[in-house]
Amino acid sequence: MTKKEPGKVQRIAASIQGKIERGTYPPGSLLPSVPELQAAEGIAYQTAREVYGVLQAQGLVFSRRGKGTYVGLVLGKILRDGTDRYLPSARSEGGAVGAFDAEIRRLGLVYQPLPTVIARERPPKRVAALLGLHHATKALKRQRVMPVGLPEGGEVTEVIQLATSWFPPDVADRCPQLEQQNTGPGGSKSRLADAGYAQVRLREEIEVRPASPEEASALGIPADQAVLEITHQGLTEDGRVVEVGLHVMPRTKWRLSYEWEIGT
Repeated sequence: MTKKEPGKVQRIAASIQGKIERGTYPPGSLLPSVPELQAAEGIAYQTAREVYGVLQAQGLVFSRRGKGTYVGLVLGKILRDGTDRYLPSARSEGGAVGAFDAEIRRLGLVYQPLPTVIARERPPKRVAALLGLHHATKALKRQRVMPVGLPEGGEVTEVIQLATSWFPPDVADRCPQLEQQNTGPGGSKSRLADAGYAQVRLREEIEVRPASPEEASALGIPADQAVLEITHQGLTEDGRVVEVGLHVMPRTKWRLSYEWEIGT
């Protein structure tokens, strides 16, 4: 039986993938524009767009509106170890400010945070319920877009997570560092512990869902690509939820790992 030749989109995408894997196109490099790819390959404009769509779906490239398509800084998946990532020693490892910063440092990349949006607002109803708040009560919000960059610097960054954390108003009042841009070594969990709200138990729910248009734009992924949403809850000794975090991550960039004892 004659082997069928891959279609143009798959063939050209495989060629670019090979160049990425061989380092011809190194991480962070700007790829040919869609019109340039169209001209170089003698293909239709829409076909060229589909080529980059295939590569985006594989997590190999990301786009920036008005700037172009870049080779991903993170090639492969980041292991998010839900078992150990929130231990105090892990959150502050090497001077890291929180678990995400520590994970990125271990990859040899640099977390290049954008300004955190800090405000007192009504949380989504689901978050208010988890925090035990009336739906009209304003909570403290810390909303972050989380890009990473190469250690040698440069202007190119890749957003690999969106995160919004919510805290009850009375907890925020007793922990003023939560309203600072930089919460210091160990991040917000360490500051909560300093204020008497140490989290001794964590709970996470994971959902796979389509990205919203705003999320897709911020993450540089196709509008129809799925994301992982982790609803993270931090509980104190008395069982109170003092933090709810909503983490939105491209499914092509992250792998989740959990381990626990089941007894005998």
